[in-house]
Amino acid sequence: MILCDTIIKKTYPGRIPVRACVYYIDIFTEWSGRMLAWLVLAMALLTAVVVVMRYGFNVGSITIQETVIYMHGCLFMLGIAYALKSEAHVRVDIFYRNFGPRGKAWVNCLGGIVFLMPLCAFIGFSSWNYVTESWLVQETSPEPGGIPAVFLLKSIIPLMAFNLFLQGLAETLRNALVLMEGQPG
Repeated sequence: MILCDTIIKKTYPGRIPVRACVYYIDIFTEWSGRMLAWLVLAMALLTAVVVVMRYGFNVGSITIQETVIYMHGCLFMLGIAYALKSEAHVRVDIFYRNFGPRGKAWVNCLGGIVFLMPLCAFIGFSSWNYVTESWLVQETSPEPGGIPAVFLLKSIIPLMAFNLFLQGLAETLRNALVLMEGQPG
């Protein structure tokens, strides 16, 4: 922790609290994105197991198939913040690509404040009852032999909203620093 604070002070003099906030959110998003990337390998291996079991041994497993679906949901729902951080998201850039750093910073700040963060708040709040009701009844898979934990999968929805909100905040603050300091940061 002290090492990180020292790095921030040396790398980003001035406005340390804002830069520290951006730095720590980025660290969290980077770490979680790299951990989630391993789900791709696990999904591929489990899918291969399902195929070999089904066509090689004529045996099916709903549990393994649903596990792949759960992993897929986790990968995309929780990996969305990493995609934003890495600028791997879809951007309609008819005008954006011609803007300079300050113009891009304005678009990114306004987009984060007007669209992204309110959308995350809406998703988080509107999914809360949906997830809570699932937890209250301990919702299970409708498939015989399925995973008896649909409530866990549904919990990813508000978690996704929170993670994306955090990364949206980091991106907005990063672009606000560009606007205040006049240089990309």
